[in-house]
Amino acid sequence: MTTNACTAPTRSPGAMGSGEDARDLREASPNGREATTPRLLRAWRYTHLALLLARGVATVALRYPFCSAARRRALRQRWSARMLEVLGIRLEHRGCPIAPGCMLIANHISWVDIFVINALAPAAFVSKAEVRDWPVIGWLAARNDTIFLRRGSRGHARIINAETAALLDTGNNVAIFPEGTTTDGGTLLHFHAALLQPAIACGHAVQTLALQYRTPEDHFSSAPAYIGEMSLGACVANIVARRKTLARITVAEPIATTDGADRRVLAVRARSEIAAAIGVELPD
Repeated sequence: MTTNACTAPTRSPGAMGSGEDARDLREASPNGREATTPRLLRAWRYTHLALLLARGVATVALRYPFCSAARRRALRQRWSARMLEVLGIRLEHRGCPIAPGCMLIANHISWVDIFVINALAPAAFVSKAEVRDWPVIGWLAARNDTIFLRRGSRGHARIINAETAALLDTGNNVAIFPEGTTTDGGTLLHFHAALLQPAIACGHAVQTLALQYRTPEDHFSSAPAYIGEMSLGACVANIVARRKTLARITVAEPIATTDGADRRVLAVRARSEIAAAIGVELPD
């Protein structure tokens, strides 16, 4: 479900009011647990996930070389939407449409976040360099406009800034997760302001995306969270085990960066917008 009108984020019934409230609502449902899927449905999901991954590899290898950039983005959006469908995740869009040529700033909960954003509006992502070496996933990421960031290298940071600016200048969106790691969705970590610098340097607006995962009854769900020492397989199993999950993405109005924006001030504002949208109280 999407909404095209740009409205201020509002708290829905059952939304979190603070990090403590969020913890109280984890996995909540009328009987205290999220509904789980039958074994047959889980098997169907795993089978279709494997088929979808194979289809993605074939599409990138055989179709991408002959497609325009716009066509590749459309294929990525359709593939991401299908990924959510197979996982039993329904996308709900609130607030503004995503504006072309914006840097997208989102909180980070799960590997699924990338597909949630791409299903709404295809974007390039800034990712840690290690992802490039992941089997299959790294190869797919590299061929879908992913910008790989090698931390601690100022020279490499300049290259990343230039790559990001080039994408924004051509009307593409570039998405970042400025927390630098994932949470369970009930908290919001410090935002690393340096990741916002490319948008400021080339005068492009930034736009915040507040991500939440909810049960069908609109209670907080940590099932998609990919945190701590959890393996990717365990995270997938948690998602597949849930009968249905709602991925809510609340989009705020673009924030201009052309008037001498300070990246630290911008990071604080972005974090405050996302916190308000997901109902997390930040310390003063």
